[in-house]
Amino acid sequence: MTEKSQRTGSQVLVAAMLVAALSGCTLTPWENTSQSYNGVSATTQASGGAPLTPVAAGYYRVNQGDTLASIAAAFGQRPQDLARWNGLLPNVNVNAGQVLRVAPPVAAVAPPAPGTPGAPGAAAQQITLMWPLRGPVLKPFGVANSKGIVIGGRVGDPVKAAAAGRVVYAGSGIEAYGPLIIIKHDDSLITAYGQNSTLLVKEGDAVTQGQTIGQVGSDSRGIGSIQFEVRKDGHPVDPLAWLPKNGG
Repeated sequence: MTEKSQRTGSQVLVAAMLVAALSGCTLTPWENTSQSYNGVSATTQASGGAPLTPVAAGYYRVNQGDTLASIAAAFGQRPQDLARWNGLLPNVNVNAGQVLRVAPPVAAVAPPAPGTPGAPGAAAQQITLMWPLRGPVLKPFGVANSKGIVIGGRVGDPVKAAAAGRVVYAGSGIEAYGPLIIIKHDDSLITAYGQNSTLLVKEGDAVTQGQTIGQVGSDSRGIGSIQFEVRKDGHPVDPLAWLPKNGG
């Protein structure tokens, strides 16, 4: 498989994941709900027109051009973990139509210790976010079907990562968001930073809270701002509920 086809496979897979995430679908494929991957539903058509067997939650059917590394990146996993869960060698080539586990087996997920975030009786919100940009909220959550908030700033100002995580997308493939960065923080929480003028991270980068990941761009009216979204279990939530009250 050529380097070009590997890059193409990775871009297609990540872009499809993003469309699902930003349209309100869950990013965590191990949820017990029907999923769609690579832009098609889990039940797809074989080359002869016959429907393929549906793919269970937590699994993914390989498409042409996919690699173990590109699939791992799209689902926020490590290639070596995917290889281990599927009994494969780390550098093995995968074949179109092959079904792979992309979520850890239940036994591999250790329950949180009592008294820690996520344990019974602990607070449900486990991650504290910081403001990605110091500025006024020009558009609040929910107005005109807004799935996030618009924060005003000066073009070129630094855009910061709201929390530590891994970059699962950095590019301009979704027109409505312009140059966009999406960071996965854990199995249920992602943040998205749209309308940048410059992207300073790439897919797969690990980032720390407060790290500069981009620079402020401008909207269609020339107003400097970014679009900031928070997704919990695949659903848009009001970022102001997750951000410090005195940070704007």
